[in-house]
Parts: sequence; structure tokens; C-alpha cells
Amino acid sequence: MAGARDVKRRIRSVENTRQITRTMELVATSKLKRATDRVRAARPYSEALSAIVSSLHAPEYAEALPVLRQPEQVRRAAILLMTANRGLAGAFNANLIREGRQLLDRLRSDGVEVDLHLAGRKGLAYFRFRGEAIASSRTDISDDPTVGDAEGLSGSLREAFEAGEIDAVYLISSEFRSAMSTPPRTLQLLPLQPSEGALSAEAFILSPSAVGVLRDLIPLYLRNMVYRALVENAAAEQGARRTAMKNATDNAGEMIEHLTRTYNRARQAQITQEIAEIVGGAEGVG
Repeated sequence: MAGARDVKRRIRSVENTRQITRTMELVATSKLKRATDRVRAARPYSEALSAIVSSLHAPEYAEALPVLRQPEQVRRAAILLMTANRGLAGAFNANLIREGRQLLDRLRSDGVEVDLHLAGRKGLAYFRFRGEAIASSRTDISDDPTVGDAEGLSGSLREAFEAGEIDAVYLISSEFRSAMSTPPRTLQLLPLQPSEGALSAEAFILSPSAVGVLRDLIPLYLRNMVYRALVENAAAEQGARRTAMKNATDNAGEMIEHLTRTYNRARQAQITQEIAEIVGGAEGVG
């Protein structure tokens, strides 16, 4: 009967695991709804602000605004990589880290020095384990990121670019398309690139001037790009976690069914053996 008892213990263990993964799935579903609302609220403003900055951007403003400079050669670049603080989200963190690793290798192969700026414990743990030098890290950003979080990440990078300490800034985060589709993406934050087909500066009534407007808008634009990346990354994390926990719950259910059948067969075999021993014993007495 030891075999049946072992199977029974395994069934109870898997049932406990299924209860945990089911709870985590429900929590992720609840968080995903709020995170999705934040994404929908952030996108229209971000897209409008990006269109305005791209339209006003002009090379001749670079002398007055160092943030608009266009380096002839990228000698030093910064990578801002966003990952999650927690695991149990399928391949979410692994995909982001792989994207960061590929960009890092590509830049270094071109002779570019790279500063790593990491937001999230998973990315920090990976690159620390590999012995990479880390310029800065943040592990205190919650599931509900704020504009202050975005300013803390973007402000120092903008200042370093303006001072000529770095020549490019790349942002790696997840693009939230749906709960099932959250691919990593790389955006070049700096130097700014005018978008093709954008409205010309003449389409706007500017006061006091385009330079004055850009001086105020560009920090806001960069902060907003990072904020949008944070909220999309948070939504993508919850979507990935919900999917992973649902798959784990379903797998646990299938395992319980298999173990239950195994237990029933073992129990039936044990009962049959006991009956046979009783019958054999009775015949021996007779």
C-alpha cells in the first residue's frame, strides 16, 4: 500500500500547487485590467506629443539646444533596459534580456562603449551574474509606475547626452499588443529623429519661438516616452504572468487526473491482492 500512499501524497502536493497558481492567475488578471487602462490612457498623449516634437525638430536648433545635437559618430551609448522585479511570467524577462544582450553585443562589435541602465531586479541579477558593469539600476518601481519614476530614469540620461558624455540612448521594453502578445522592442530615444510626413513647423502658432517651445517640450517628451514604456511593460508583465499561471493551473489539473487514475489502479490492485490472500488463507484452513 506504500505505492498508493505515495501517489496520494503527490496528488495533495499538486493540488496545493494548483491552488497557488490559480490564485496568482486571478491576481494577475485583476492587475492586468488596471494596467491596460493605464496603457490606453497614456498612448494618445504620447503619440500627439511625439508628432509635435518631430514636426518642430530642425538641425539648426542644435546650437541653442544641445539635446538636439546629431553626433557624427556614436562612441558611447546608453541602454535603458526594463524588466520585471518578479519571475513566474513565462519568457517575459528572458525575451527582454535577450533583446538587451543582442543590442549590447551589436554596439560593442561596432566599437561603441555602452553604459547599462537597468530597471527591474531580473535584468539586474542577470547582468550582475555575467559580471557586466552597471551604470545605474532601479528596483523600486511598482506595478503602478509614476511620472516621477519616468523622470528619474530619463532625466540623467538626457543631461548626459546634452553634456556630450554619451552619443545615443536606447530604450528596451515590452510592447503591449494583447495579453498574449508582448514582444520586446528597442527604441532610440536620443538623438531625436524627425519623422517623415510630419507636419511642418509653419502648421503651428508658436510663442515665443520654436526653440523656446522645444526647450520645454523635449524633456516632457522624453519623460513621457519612458513613462509609456513603463506602463506598457507593467501591462505586458501581468499579461505574461496570467498566461503562464493559467498554463500551470491547466497542467496541474491534467497531472491530478493522471495521478488519480494511477492511485485508483494501485488501490484496486491492493484490494485484489488482499482478497486473494484471504481466499488462499481460507482454503488452507479448510
